[in-house]
Amino acid sequence: MEISRVLIVKSMVFFLTWSHYEGIESAFKDVTCGSLVKLLNTRHNVRLHSHDVKYGSGSGQQSVTGVESADDGNGYWQIRGKPDHLCQRGTAIKCGQAIRFTHMKTGRNLHTHHFSSPLSNNQEVSAFGENGEGDDLDVWTVQCDGTYWERNDVVRFKHMGTNVFLSVTGEQYGHPIRGQREVHGMTSPSHHNWWQVMEGVFIQPSQDLLRHDEL
Repeated sequence: MEISRVLIVKSMVFFLTWSHYEGIESAFKDVTCGSLVKLLNTRHNVRLHSHDVKYGSGSGQQSVTGVESADDGNGYWQIRGKPDHLCQRGTAIKCGQAIRFTHMKTGRNLHTHHFSSPLSNNQEVSAFGENGEGDDLDVWTVQCDGTYWERNDVVRFKHMGTNVFLSVTGEQYGHPIRGQREVHGMTSPSHHNWWQVMEGVFIQPSQDLLRHDEL
């Protein structure tokens, strides 16, 4: 599949970039634009996942779930800017910043809209668009303390279009994705919508960005 090959090449470029700046890895602790990460729901201990399996109800779009396995290859998401306000690769993500998450293997964006989720009847969360292109309902803001989103922070993601929080409450699917947890949007902040960055390829700032920050 062409998009899979493109995304694999991109992830290799990410790794090479990370290797080039490995010397400043310990000093740079922020989550950055362009990084490829896994996100853990800290309440239910599942990682955000997607796959080319459509919902059988609601929107019929690509499903988004939570899985327990840390080795899951479908758990990588690239952090990107808004469609009309792209962020420069390697720049630190600010608390309150609007971003998108693009699924590495399928090229679709983390998305929500006014459909009911199939198990909990909260708001459906799906993966939408082609080749990283979607719409305004792909945009989330990072809710964290301080100035920048740090890798060890536990944060919330609030949807800009509908004001729900990316959440897991523990409902499990049956066949064909048995044991995977429902991911959905909830209207109120709670312990069900805390997330933390785990495994990933973190893009470091370029030397030009570092010099600019030192001015």
